[in-house]
Amino acid sequence: QITTVSGNEFLFQSDIDFLILDWFHAIKNAIDRLPKEQRITSRNLEFKLRRSSSIELLNSLDTESKEPKPEHRKSLIFRLNYSASDTNDRNRVKSRLKKFISRRPSLKTLQDKGLIKDQIFGSHLHLVCEHEKSTVPQFVRLCIKAVERRGLDVDGIYRVSGNLATIQKLRFVVNQEEKLNLDDSQWEDIHVVTGALKMFFRELPEPLFPYCFFEQFVEAIKIQDNATRIKSIRSLVKKLPRPNYDTMKILFEHLKKIAAKESVNLMSTQSLGIVFGPTLLRPEKETGNMAVHMLYQNQIVELMLSEYSKIFGSEED
Repeated sequence: QITTVSGNEFLFQSDIDFLILDWFHAIKNAIDRLPKEQRITSRNLEFKLRRSSSIELLNSLDTESKEPKPEHRKSLIFRLNYSASDTNDRNRVKSRLKKFISRRPSLKTLQDKGLIKDQIFGSHLHLVCEHEKSTVPQFVRLCIKAVERRGLDVDGIYRVSGNLATIQKLRFVVNQEEKLNLDDSQWEDIHVVTGALKMFFRELPEPLFPYCFFEQFVEAIKIQDNATRIKSIRSLVKKLPRPNYDTMKILFEHLKKIAAKESVNLMSTQSLGIVFGPTLLRPEKETGNMAVHMLYQNQIVELMLSEYSKIFGSEED
């Protein structure tokens, strides 16, 4: 709080120590630029800054006796005399910050102590697989098994959204706990399981179809001759990193089972392509061709489901 000679009062407030010091310097410089006859030479002139939840940065030289003003919240009063040097105080603050930062444990240390667990959602696919010593994330396998046990005949499976709050709860459980029981009553809505599985793929930093393959898959799906198109897609799939290939194979095998029950669940290969296209396959940088890309994304997934055996089968098939 700053009180001017004319009696005007101004309140400056911040939670950032260096910002408060910058304000002090700005005010001090403005006073120093004033003509000498306009300056107040009283040694007791002070600038008072109120700030919540902080320690006192600078000690004042003298204080004016003044009636305390009523406070509506707990705060500390900082008294900064414009004639005092704050170099030592700035250095002291910097020193304390450096000590605090240097003493902070590393992320690896926290992970080793179990305080921070490796995340499943939002992690790169290969890191999840390396951590689990597999080529397909365990969460993906569990979701697929749960859906195939109790969701193949459900109307609109993968198209109908589950309760987002419950999906987020499942996401939290997966990130915090190693064991997961999807048969627990709290996950009885199968749309919660499918919603979480879609969220897992959607939150991969790099999609299941890696960015460097996106344009190649788009060019392949544009090929007019169907046999050549399938051969081109198959060739690209075989070049994928092992975790991507194995996860993709088990996922598309599962979606093929969903499509086989189209007469009951009303989910055709085209419907599944619309649902999973943008989730599994997207460009690294969005351009003005978003609508065109989405069309190709859907067609790629649809073709891979329709021609699953030819794309994922052995050379002899």
